Order: sequence, then structure tokens, then C-alpha cells
Amino acid sequence: MERLDHLEHLDRQLVDELAQVARETVRDELREQTRKQRRTAMLYAASGAVALYAGAALALAVGLALALGLPDWAAALITAVILAAVAYALRGAARPSAARPAAGPEAATPAAADRAAGGAAPVAAPPSGSGLGTPYPPKPPVAPEVPGTPEPGVAPGQDGIDPEQPHHRA
Repeated sequence: MERLDHLEHLDRQLVDELAQVARETVRDELREQTRKQRRTAMLYAASGAVALYAGAALALAVGLALALGLPDWAAALITAVILAAVAYALRGAARPSAARPAAGPEAATPAAADRAAGGAAPVAAPPSGSGLGTPYPPKPPVAPEVPGTPEPGVAPGQDGIDPEQPHHRA
């Protein structure tokens, strides 16, 4: 029995030692990965700062070039409009492709041609804001008939229904 107790103690010690080595190895690996990611993030930040300064220098150069033939205020205004147009184009390029109008097979269908000819833009999502991208079904050309209502042009009581009698639906 003593011999088994001694082996059990060795097994626990071995398991504890292996767990500690595994923890240290994982910790060292995570430190190394964190160090690499930190370096990459710093390089991206530096790249963005330098690109910002390059864009400012380019805008200044455009403004100064325009100022040679125009008043200073007009050159600054034109430069601002150019920068706004570039910003708008970049914003449009950053949007997901689902928000852009589809020019796929739907555009070739007759219903799509009718919508384009009618001038009404198709509704991409219900006003509830669910954003599922499913359009409303088309509006029927004639309103549906409701049972119990007289047809247009027919006087009440002439349709065979007594207005004094209660009506029950089955």
C-alpha cells in the first residue's frame, strides 16, 4: 500500500508540473503575439498620421495653385468643394454592397421597367425599420370587394340585405 501512495504522489507532482509548464508556454506565446500586434497597430497609426499630413499638403498645394489665377477666397472654396467630393465618394465606397441598388437580373424584368418608367422608386424595406430588404407586394389595380357593402351606385336596401336585420358571420 505504501508503494501505491508514493506513486500517487508522483503522479500528482507530474500533473502539476506539466500544467505549470503548459501555462508558462501559453503565457509566453500570448505575450509574443501581443507584442507583434502592438507593433502592427503602431505602424498603422503612424501610417494614418503621415497620410493625413500628406492629404493636408496636397490640399494646400491645390489651393495655392488655384490662388495664382483666382482670388484667395475662391481658391479656398474650390479646394473645399474638391475635398468634400472626395469625402463623399469615399463614404459611398465604404458602404456595404447590400445598400447599393442592384443592377442584376431584377433590372431586366418588366416590373422593374414599369417602376422605372413610372418614376416611383422601389421600396427596399418597410417603414418599421426591420431592414430585411424585402419590398412591399405590388398594389392591386382594383380595390378588393368587402362582403356586405353595397356596390357603388346601388341604393341601400336594393342589394337584397335588410339593414335592420343583424348580420352574423359564420
